[in-house]
Amino acid sequence: MAIKIPALGALYMESCRKHDVPPNTGFLSALFKAEVKKSRHEVCILEILLDHLKDIDFHPLLEVSMKISESEIDAVDVLNESTCALTGEHALLLMRSINQKLRLVDLQEFSFGKDFLRDLSQGGLQCQVLNLRSLQFQKLNLVGEFMWLHTLNLDYSTTLTSFQEGCFTCMPNLMCLSMCETRISNLWTTIAALSKLHSLVELRFQNWLCCNDVGSSGGDDQTGPSQLITASYPGTSSGSDLLIDINSMNERVMRNLLPFRMTNEESPDDSEVDFSSRLDGSYMDSSSNRRWNRDLPSEVSSSILANQTVEESCEGAFTRHVAGVSFKYISGHASPICFEKHYREYMIASMPHLRVLDNLPIRNIDREIANATFFKYFEYLPYRRNDKENVVSILQKREIRASHTSLRTPKQRPSDIARNSHYFYTRSLCAAKMGSSAWPFLHSLSTSGSDLGDGNRSFYPRQFEYHPSNSSLMVFGTLDGEVVVVNHENGKIVSYIPSMGARNSVLGLCWLKKYPSKLIAGSDNGSLKLYDIQHFPSAPKRMHTGAGTVIFDKFDQLTSVHVNSMDEFFLASGYSKDVALYDINTGRCLQVFTDMHQEHINVVKFSNHSPSIFATSSFDQDIKMWDLRERPVRPCYTASSSKGNVMVCFSPDDHYLLVSAVDNEVRQLLAVDGRLHLNFEIPSTGSSQNYTRSYYMNGKDYIISGSCDESVVRVCCAQTGRRLRDISLEGKALGSSMFVQSLRGDPFRAFNMSILAAYTRPSSKSKIVKVNLLASSDYSKESSSGQSSCPSNSKGG
Repeated sequence: MAIKIPALGALYMESCRKHDVPPNTGFLSALFKAEVKKSRHEVCILEILLDHLKDIDFHPLLEVSMKISESEIDAVDVLNESTCALTGEHALLLMRSINQKLRLVDLQEFSFGKDFLRDLSQGGLQCQVLNLRSLQFQKLNLVGEFMWLHTLNLDYSTTLTSFQEGCFTCMPNLMCLSMCETRISNLWTTIAALSKLHSLVELRFQNWLCCNDVGSSGGDDQTGPSQLITASYPGTSSGSDLLIDINSMNERVMRNLLPFRMTNEESPDDSEVDFSSRLDGSYMDSSSNRRWNRDLPSEVSSSILANQTVEESCEGAFTRHVAGVSFKYISGHASPICFEKHYREYMIASMPHLRVLDNLPIRNIDREIANATFFKYFEYLPYRRNDKENVVSILQKREIRASHTSLRTPKQRPSDIARNSHYFYTRSLCAAKMGSSAWPFLHSLSTSGSDLGDGNRSFYPRQFEYHPSNSSLMVFGTLDGEVVVVNHENGKIVSYIPSMGARNSVLGLCWLKKYPSKLIAGSDNGSLKLYDIQHFPSAPKRMHTGAGTVIFDKFDQLTSVHVNSMDEFFLASGYSKDVALYDINTGRCLQVFTDMHQEHINVVKFSNHSPSIFATSSFDQDIKMWDLRERPVRPCYTASSSKGNVMVCFSPDDHYLLVSAVDNEVRQLLAVDGRLHLNFEIPSTGSSQNYTRSYYMNGKDYIISGSCDESVVRVCCAQTGRRLRDISLEGKALGSSMFVQSLRGDPFRAFNMSILAAYTRPSSKSKIVKVNLLASSDYSKESSSGQSSCPSNSKGG
């Protein structure tokens, strides 16, 4: 026999007397309202407003809430609308004691603090609907059991940027998820997290608002406002479904039913989704519905949308022409992910079970377009692999094929020979490892002054280069003019060259190829020196004699240096229209080539195999190829960009030039004549200060590109231009983000790179972040406290 509501009230009063506390009038009022609903044969929902509770009320309420599962109350809603005096620990215990009759939890997380959020995320909750607005988390990590949850609303959590790798693993019944006006931006990690939600049918990162006064008309397949909806409340005494008439139901009940109804779950028809905007307008505008259905307009019915013939779009808006009528939509409360190019198509193609995205139903034609768009602009796995494979399986196949190598016949097809090649299996292994996780392993290059006898010493890099022949070495120059050679595998300093004289930033670094212990370093004050690191140990002496150093003539306002393939000459460029040629053997400046461009030359690069060929990139929008044998008076050719060029580099085989202009204009040219080979079509930000840099990775197979106004590095196929992955950089502290100053692909390790990144906070400095796309790790566990500055982001490569 179910416990009657008056009996619950009596139990509460007795508990208050036992604990010597006055009864909470707000809770008594909630019990009375629930009893009234029961007497009217309405759904009996008990509403507990946390705002009215204090810690003194906790123990009597806990005793009553533990009996609710045995009572005639159908469901419990726990609400929080303002600052709450009840502690987060007590609030969670109270909610968890209600068990499966807990229907709605609507919280303003700032009422309880960070510890409450952590306990909620890790311990889970048995509610069906969770509305949570938080300003305390950066990476969402809901790993606790939320077994009954079908609707999750995180709108206006403006510090939320991404997901932990284990997020959403215990939400088997989640159907509706809304994350409007968050800071989520990465398509790849977002899809990887959402792919765990096998029941998800509605997703929202923005509200598409219909500006037309269309009203709610539709076809015969739609649910009218007087029809019945079946709602199940697990844990009720009868265990059966409750049939609720929409016209008579309480607003709180209506609020938590699914925002849309599937008319036929298996139907291939394009008119399968009916939006909740068909409900009465008072429901849509009610304050109790302020979360999931906030700002939703009157939608065009799905039957009309199915007849759409034309769609015109521009940024933040689009128009659909349906049966001669135009319907204009505008975007509201959009998260940054919505502005990613082909965002909608990517989401639809990656989530085949999704029915509604951003309030708009997904039709069959939408899926067809999305799949075609995905195939054209994105790579699912590296090297055009279409299916995820197991590493062990690939190794087994390689061994089996290797055992039959001696049996190869002259009639064997070329494709079979290719499959037996070393590169085929290496690439397959790369694809398998990358496909296992969308969260690459990121960690900071950890170097400190402890190797120099100064444990408090920190370095703030401004430029860096991998060693061309020693896979463990890297050199970086600092904002203070130091040059540090480090074993980047273990963080140990190999050689330290202190700054001499006034403070300056090292902007140019280049290793010699035939003499692996030597390098050229150039600073923004014009200083140019050759160092032999064998003469600079990691523990410097008090006085340095100058051995192992060659000083060259200054090149004022230097930004770039580069050595030719024979280690005979190096070039220097900077904030001028000139380029200087230096003889490494004699230490003399051989010649200054004047007026090579109309504006300053930010980067100059020799080719990798031809010692006399070099390219210059200038902010006059031109890229020029030159040949020293022709005493550069006129270029071999000129290729132009639409914006100022930040840098240029040759592909490892010298077949291509990779050109990076301001604000993500990245193109690949044929090195032989400068013709356009590929435009990577990276979306621009509109900023004239968004200096972009791009380099090759995995030989010439992929390119990596990053910009100083953005916290993302993009990985694209160098043959097709298709995007493989985006790597997001995030600071540990809330509100701190990072931008890309420079980057390099690791010449010895596939899908490895290093990124010179800096925090946007004025007090922070830069650091080198190492990235391994083939290894998985949740790098948010790493402490990334640090400092960054914003030193002339246009300078150097």
